Amino acid sequence: MRPLRLAAALVAAALVAGCGVGGSADSAADTVERAPELSPDQQVSITFESYNFGQAGPWTDTFNGLLTAFRAQHPNITVTAQKPQGTSPNPAADTISSIQTQAATGNAPDVAQVGFSDMGFVVDQLGAKPLDDLVGSDTVQQALGGAHPYAPAAASLGDLDGKPYGVPFVLSTPVLYYNASLFTAAGLDPATPPATWADVASAAARIKAATGKEGAYVDCVTTTAKDWCLQSIIRSNGGRVLSEDRTTLEYAQPESVQAVATLADMVRSGASPKFSQQQAVEAFARGELGMILESSALQGTFGKGAKGAGWELRGAATPSFGTTPAVPTNSGAALYVLADDPAKQRAAWELITFLTSDEAFTQIAKNIGYLPLRTGLMDSTLKDWAAANPTTAINVDQLNRMEPWVSFPGTSYLQVRDGMMDAVERVVLQGADPQTTLTEAQQRGQSLLGAG
Repeated sequence: MRPLRLAAALVAAALVAGCGVGGSADSAADTVERAPELSPDQQVSITFESYNFGQAGPWTDTFNGLLTAFRAQHPNITVTAQKPQGTSPNPAADTISSIQTQAATGNAPDVAQVGFSDMGFVVDQLGAKPLDDLVGSDTVQQALGGAHPYAPAAASLGDLDGKPYGVPFVLSTPVLYYNASLFTAAGLDPATPPATWADVASAAARIKAATGKEGAYVDCVTTTAKDWCLQSIIRSNGGRVLSEDRTTLEYAQPESVQAVATLADMVRSGASPKFSQQQAVEAFARGELGMILESSALQGTFGKGAKGAGWELRGAATPSFGTTPAVPTNSGAALYVLADDPAKQRAAWELITFLTSDEAFTQIAKNIGYLPLRTGLMDSTLKDWAAANPTTAINVDQLNRMEPWVSFPGTSYLQVRDGMMDAVERVVLQGADPQTTLTEAQQRGQSLLGAG
């Protein structure tokens, strides 16, 4: 039982890595001066804040290893790594408040890993530097290019109003992981996974009836899960959480309500359990849940669980509503320069380019399971890894057709997002009326939208 206990201990860390953050934003910061190149003997010390350092096991180990390699290549740059300050069990949830607290005392980190959905706030309120101004647009494009350039859909996720502020770092799209052994036990063909939400509900009901195990869980419906995955489901049914001009909440519109109601119907019928995020991930890793829609950051955890418990892990694309193709959205974070000192700015840029290099993405993918944004690595240094992890190809395919995780504008964006997710959780897991509950939450959120 020891491997399963270890896997369970890592679940909370995996959830942070996959589902804590993501999106787009509104306005731009002031122009900054060019940060000069460092001379070889110019000693610079910088602080790097990342929620990965608040996570046990492969996350911290991988990033400590990468920083050791960076120091060997840049002996004149000393990097102090730290996790966000705070007491949340999810370190990613402490990121913004941590940076704010440190900035108030003049000690903000010099470079930080921040979720895409926080981009507007980190630029407008926390002083993230425009990279084209800082190091030059040619240098930015060179950093995104190289022998294995960024996937086009990922390269601009750190842009705001057409100007790059963050370098995309880690992300994934929603993958339907499934237990092929339970499919076989329930008389289902594991070679033909569910393609629609109706298929998921039907297969989940059969698994529960035939095996006594739980059917399917959609990790998109709790406040803890944030809204990256929910946005994919709503967009896949033709709805939106926010209007395209970013002025009006729309998650109480018919298409959005119908999408949420579909997930609620699965819970009501017994096809989906009333689990928390962590309960669902742990149950799936133990082989006690047939399907789970999750981030690729959980691929390693699920693989270890399957091996330890003796069941077969497989994956499929995000399910659709009928014949309309699903619309994947992304989770994840970018790396931002927050330093004001020119030497620290340049040192921060050197760290960012290393952490998004071929070498770094190879280690991050192998050790953690994140999708390498330099997807060409899957034909070179990650070829064997990609072959051993077939769900990665699902993520790459969805990456090529995804829509960015949309952020909410204004300084009250967290209250807007959490109010929406609280309403969705009450509808799906507590049986509240979909239209009434979402309408009331939307009305409250609209009064906060763009505040500040």
